[in-house]
Amino acid sequence: MRRLAIACAAIAATVSVLAAASPASATPYHLIRWQDTGFCQIWDQSIPTTPWPANFSIVSEELPTFDAAFSYKTGLLNNGTCSF
Repeated sequence: MRRLAIACAAIAATVSVLAAASPASATPYHLIRWQDTGFCQIWDQSIPTTPWPANFSIVSEELPTFDAAFSYKTGLLNNGTCSF
């Protein structure tokens, strides 16, 4: 009985480690710009709702990673499209 409990604990620990080590699926990101302030924000498309309030526009194509979205935002900040 004790061997069975130890085996189950070892299997559970192994499955947990493998699940934590597997890469997360890439979710697309967009860069949105709030019309009243000019503030640009990275929006994760896996969030099932839309940003609130609805006074925003999408200013980028679909970007595969957060790092790509951050680089795109930095470019828009440098050329003056985004204010913050």
